[in-house]
Amino acid sequence: MTLPRIRVSSNRRFLMTESGEPFFWLGDTAWELFHRLNVKEAEHYLDVRRQQGFNLIQAVALAELDGLHTPNAQGHVPLLGDDPTRPNEFYFRHVDAIIRTAASKELYIGLLPTWGDKVHAQMWGVGPVIFNVGNAYLYGRFLGERYRNDTNIVWILGGDRPAAGYEDLWTAMAQGITEGAGFKPFFTYHPMGGTSSSAVLHNVDWLDMNMLQSGHTLTDAPNWDMIRADYERTPIKPVLDGEPNYEHHPVDPYLRPWKPEYGRFTEYDVRKQAYRAVFAGACGHTYGSHSVWQMWSPKHAPTTFPSPAWDEAIYGPGAQQMVHLKNLMLSRPYFTRIPAPDMLPDAPMTSLPVDPEDRINAMRAAHPVATRDSEGRYGLVYFPLAGQSLRVDLRLLRDNVRAAWFDPRSGASHPLGTHPREIVTFVSPIAGPDWVLTLDAEQP
Repeated sequence: MTLPRIRVSSNRRFLMTESGEPFFWLGDTAWELFHRLNVKEAEHYLDVRRQQGFNLIQAVALAELDGLHTPNAQGHVPLLGDDPTRPNEFYFRHVDAIIRTAASKELYIGLLPTWGDKVHAQMWGVGPVIFNVGNAYLYGRFLGERYRNDTNIVWILGGDRPAAGYEDLWTAMAQGITEGAGFKPFFTYHPMGGTSSSAVLHNVDWLDMNMLQSGHTLTDAPNWDMIRADYERTPIKPVLDGEPNYEHHPVDPYLRPWKPEYGRFTEYDVRKQAYRAVFAGACGHTYGSHSVWQMWSPKHAPTTFPSPAWDEAIYGPGAQQMVHLKNLMLSRPYFTRIPAPDMLPDAPMTSLPVDPEDRINAMRAAHPVATRDSEGRYGLVYFPLAGQSLRVDLRLLRDNVRAAWFDPRSGASHPLGTHPREIVTFVSPIAGPDWVLTLDAEQP
């Protein structure tokens, strides 16, 4: 199946297909997809994600977990002699098959040419470093030529690394891909935790969309602040959180010996980060499961305490609930949506500074975020807590307002009556814990 290519919308805030249809990026993180799964397993994984409403899968050609030296499920390594100019045809035939299987299921692939440990040695990861400016260009050209007709690919450079000091290398790889493809494709960049691609690359011509990684250290990491900072940059570029806290991931396993009583991120944590990022101005969102990104099963060495195995984890409740966010955003006028902190007159514009010793900050946990139509046709407010009271300014909408509570767990909507254009106090239901208040002008 040939899917329409993805491009940036005319107002530079969102994504759309080349035919002009809104494209809400609902991604899943499957970094080890090409490396650890065989074709049958990959097809099962893609089937499940398609049924759950995802439309894009983020995966890596030269994978993180010893991707150069541990063979893939078919028994092949990706490069001959660790040389990016000598790709192994048999390995890339496996990549081809999965990319085209994804297309047949109407799924896009956010393709990382390599994980960052093959570029940047001064951090974690086994590497080895194999790239320089010259071979990055040639490897990029190989990929561009090979996948020039695969319309379901968007390119993600980087791979959990800062770009600073390596700008020329990533630019060379982007140039190689572009020249190999014969046209300028869509590019973004996956940075390390707590940062955004905008820090170094915002003004480069090849970067079409900023991607940030709010990461796995904090509960209620203020990704809404990171989104807003990129949203306000010029030139205007779309932005999204490409790696928030993963479902099933241990909370902060890096700075201390982790114990099960410290907990794992839940579907509630996943929802909070997703709705707050999107309402702050993101053009979509990427979900992740700690077991799924590494396609962990007992036959593989675990990375930071995965549980359960990937083929069980794909049915996690957070994964099944993300489609309700996508459907909600596509249910109303799309390209005129803007962040709406002005709808919440009592809410702080920014979160409190993060205390390194305070892993669960009550102010962050309670932080609401609103979005609305610039023409006043609707507004949406995310209440992260049950029984939370917020004053909401309905004067920003064009007429009396039909209100409802939208359940982010089920996608169900519960009518709340009609309200005049004034500041109204709403209290979220005590069940939940989180809810979305939907506000639709009677005269759209």
